[in-house]
Order: sequence, then structure tokens, then C-alpha cells
Amino acid sequence: MSSPTGVPDDAYWQRPDPAAASPAPPGPAPEPAAGPDYQGPPRTSPPPPSWRPPTIAQPPAPRTLPAQDMDALDDAEGSARTVTYGIGLVAGAIAVILMCLLCARAIF
Repeated sequence: MSSPTGVPDDAYWQRPDPAAASPAPPGPAPEPAAGPDYQGPPRTSPPPPSWRPPTIAQPPAPRTLPAQDMDALDDAEGSARTVTYGIGLVAGAIAVILMCLLCARAIF
């Protein structure tokens, strides 16, 4: 890092000599400018009393949901599982047959 005086040595960064004269005390604070002080933004006028949108009546409470037939749901889930497993087995069998055909072709 270079020093602000342009001298490339470390003299700028050394501590001052304690035997040297102490620096002059700072002068008095400058007087503020003789002008009007900033009072902030001007006050706004209050909004008219009818500025809010009209409110509507409260909606009625939500209806209750119909009861669920848990036995029918279990049966439907079982049927869906059976179909999913069946499709997976068929796809797996086709994949195995195709792999056997491709490997047999490569070997023979």
C-alpha cells in the first residue's frame, strides 16, 4: 500500500516522536450558516371521510362436507394399486424380453 505523501518508505506509518511538539488544538467549531432551518415536509390535509371502499356484508359460514365412506375409499385404493402393479409388471416383462433379444443378437 502506498502512502498519501508519495514517499515509498514507512515513515508515514510510524508513530510520532514523543519529544516532538504536540499538534495544535483544533480551532473553534464553525458557526452554522445564517439561513432558515429545515422544518421538514409540509403537512398533508386529512383525507375525506368517505375515502375508504364500501364494506360488504359478511359471507355465510362454509357448509359442512359430506361424510366419507372409508370402506369404499379403501376398495378404490386397492383397485388402483392392483392396476399400477399390473402395468408395471407388463412393462418390466417387455423390458426383460427386449434386453434378452438385444443381448442374444450381440452374442450370436
